[in-house]
Amino acid sequence: MAGMSLLTALTDKMRWHQQRQDLLAQNVANADTPNYRGRELKPFSFGSTLDQLQLDPIRMASLDPAALPIAGIDGDTIQDQQQANFEVTPEGNGVTLEDEMMKVTANQMDYQAVTSLYSKSLDLIRTAIGR
Repeated sequence: MAGMSLLTALTDKMRWHQQRQDLLAQNVANADTPNYRGRELKPFSFGSTLDQLQLDPIRMASLDPAALPIAGIDGDTIQDQQQANFEVTPEGNGVTLEDEMMKVTANQMDYQAVTSLYSKSLDLIRTAIGR
């Protein structure tokens, strides 16, 4: 199953959401730390992942199920960066708890959607092989 491009892409997206959740938790935990600036991950993009591949036109024409492998997550794909802070406290802290909690909730909903797609994809594969 690991060689299937759709499942690999969904796995990469789930890892991205897990790392984003960790980073958002750090932002919330440091909401009162002087001079702390919140951080955010570089957005995950399936398109940029496909652009990184070197696709062979002959292989593409073969309709091979593995013709579009998705590269795994590496250091170049997931990078954190400082987020733009519009509100800064007198102590220099740029984290707004309300904004961070909204990001946490949105991230959780996106993660649940990806895990649901992953589960449905596995169900389709099981059906196709007759189980």
